[in-house]
Amino acid sequence: MIISKPDENEITEWRRVIDFAKRHGLIPQGKRIEKQRLWNAARDLQISLVDGPHANSGRTPLEDTPRVPVPTQLRSPHRIVAGLRDSERRLLMPPALRRRALLLLQGLAVEAERRKYKVHQPSVPDSDRRSAHYYNGRYFPASCREGALEIVIGGFTYTATIKQEFPQSTDPNRSQQLALDIGYSRSKRRHQWGDRKRSKLEDVLGFALEELEIRAVEDRQRQLDEECAKEQRRIRWEAAMDSAKEKANEAHLGTILRKQAKQWQEAHALRQYCDALERRLNVATREDSEVDSARAWLRWARDYAESIDPLTQLPTMPSGLTFEADDLKPYLNGWSPYGPEVHRSAWDSF
Repeated sequence: MIISKPDENEITEWRRVIDFAKRHGLIPQGKRIEKQRLWNAARDLQISLVDGPHANSGRTPLEDTPRVPVPTQLRSPHRIVAGLRDSERRLLMPPALRRRALLLLQGLAVEAERRKYKVHQPSVPDSDRRSAHYYNGRYFPASCREGALEIVIGGFTYTATIKQEFPQSTDPNRSQQLALDIGYSRSKRRHQWGDRKRSKLEDVLGFALEELEIRAVEDRQRQLDEECAKEQRRIRWEAAMDSAKEKANEAHLGTILRKQAKQWQEAHALRQYCDALERRLNVATREDSEVDSARAWLRWARDYAESIDPLTQLPTMPSGLTFEADDLKPYLNGWSPYGPEVHRSAWDSF
């Protein structure tokens, strides 16, 4: 169900309805309710009834969640697992714990490829003394305690990392615990599991893969929503640009018109002055030494008035007008003239 253009009161009311359904057991067995704001222009609210409990419920995997087989021996290891096994700078932990981490990564890699997902070698961060740790008489970056795989699902890449959860602990039980981390998600779903009394990492690999599959669906929907929102922004931007060009064109034509009117008024005033000057010359005596100069000045003045009068020739509609970005900014109502994705604070500096 999608609630279009919800306001804060509607969102609050739907939250109350969902909480009521959860508290009173009104949700069907094996289902859960999820709500999320879509990344479209209206920021619609989507409410869905989906299979399984929420990832943050803190439960152990469901019986119907496929269990990922974890080998007991590392035979024919995946190429990435083999690289980790042979590296002296990765998975720096006690031998028994390192062997178990490699087996877990092997199971995860094989199952991911069985499900037709791609498995890649993640990039290794550069050594950084600030995050280094001391092992066997040498310093190594903190990432050396980890082993990781990149799993590509539906075009989205996720990193699954296995590491010693409490490497500095003196407690023999805690120091033998491993943790699996698949990274944070934008929907804040569960991303980390560790060895616990009720379950071990061997029990949750299937659940972790299920989480990645859910993320891929969510990320794809978010991508579609963002593409839709981007297209809507492009459409609105183009409409704003067209409107801005019309307004800029109108303002420019108005400037030309006012200039012509001002020139016409000036030419009219100059002609009136020339007429007055001519009347004055008509009463001047021939003995006046300035008469000839005054008549020359009158001829020039009439020619000048004629040259600035826009009605000397028939005025036509101006054509070929072009506008720079700065010409359009006052008419864009916050949009950037450089594109629909350029933020105002960015284009103000152009």
